[in-house]
Amino acid sequence: MLKIPYTWTLPKPIENRLGQKSFGKQRAMVAEGHLLLVLHRAPKTGDRQREGVLFWRNPNGSWKCSLGGVGLDPINRHLKEYQVAEEKLGSLYQSAETARDIFEIIEQMAPLQVATRNLHAALQSAREGIPNDQDIIDLRDWAYEIDRTLDLTYLTAKNALDFKIAKKSEEQANLSYRLNILAAIFFPLTAIACAFGMNLPSGLEKSSPLLFWIVLGGGIYLGFVVRHWVLTGVVSNESFRKIVEWFKKEVFKAQ
Repeated sequence: MLKIPYTWTLPKPIENRLGQKSFGKQRAMVAEGHLLLVLHRAPKTGDRQREGVLFWRNPNGSWKCSLGGVGLDPINRHLKEYQVAEEKLGSLYQSAETARDIFEIIEQMAPLQVATRNLHAALQSAREGIPNDQDIIDLRDWAYEIDRTLDLTYLTAKNALDFKIAKKSEEQANLSYRLNILAAIFFPLTAIACAFGMNLPSGLEKSSPLLFWIVLGGGIYLGFVVRHWVLTGVVSNESFRKIVEWFKKEVFKAQ
């Protein structure tokens, strides 16, 4: 509910621009040397309603705040809230590791970005309405720095998230490619085995039972090598050379 302090004496042109149910958007209203700033407090995570704050500067240059306090201290604290919120998100981004972490930071950043941009616009409008007040210029420049830093953090986080997504897509594409290679190699063997069975004489039927365990162990080891190649795309020739030599040695020993 919009409440203007009863001790304030605002000119009619300003009072007529205020609604009765809410503060409305952030803006500056100037009339007869009076300045009324309608600002929002820095949004917090999960907040859907914006808490409005009024700052009144009378023609003498004195400031008052609807939350209490006089002078520039209340509006300085107001901008400090935005700066602290921006610095907190910047720190969270520096410590972010996963794509989910970065996404959550960007999600928190969006309402603060909008509020900061509107804050700067309101102070710029106040600067144009009261052009000779150096304090308003300083407040406007402060809001601009917060807005600029927040935009840079957002762009950096967005680029980092896009890079992680692109990198993951590339890894998935390479993984699919390697899996397709394996399918191309083993699908014909699977089709032949299905057509002719696996019980054709091989000459090894009378070999030692130890040969079965040798082949099984070698197959498991080869499976790990293939798994490593599928996941990383890298496998050394030394691994395959060791497998071949090991098979030759153990198979002939078993026979």
